[in-house]
Amino acid sequence: MLYRLRRWAMAADLRDVMKNGLYSIHVTLLDGRVGKGSGVILFRDGKILGGDAYLYYTGSYTVKDNNTFKGEVLVQRHTSPRGNDNPLFGGPAPVGIGVSGTFTETRGEMTGTALVGKASQIFGATLHRLADVD
Repeated sequence: MLYRLRRWAMAADLRDVMKNGLYSIHVTLLDGRVGKGSGVILFRDGKILGGDAYLYYTGSYTVKDNNTFKGEVLVQRHTSPRGNDNPLFGGPAPVGIGVSGTFTETRGEMTGTALVGKASQIFGATLHRLADVD
């Protein structure tokens, strides 16, 4: 009986921990707007770092019960767009984003609201773990 109780407790602990790792992120605008973006994002011990060809992301997250997380991210431009490229949330001013999502051992999904100027943009994103990080 004690053995089964320990196994259950260990499984419960694993269930509520988002694995530190490097993830691909694929973003799609919602609420009738058109736009997509992709990059990489690192989740490590409550910190978020990431980027793509034009933007970089910094922030933090906390893990909640039932394999969910919440976080805040600041998106800033590091390179001006060229030609017809139009990065999501990629104006000259930093953009604050609130996110929430769910995760498994290898994947995640999240939604968020970005405050771009005076307008808000709602988006959905998928995460796929690419590599473990200690």
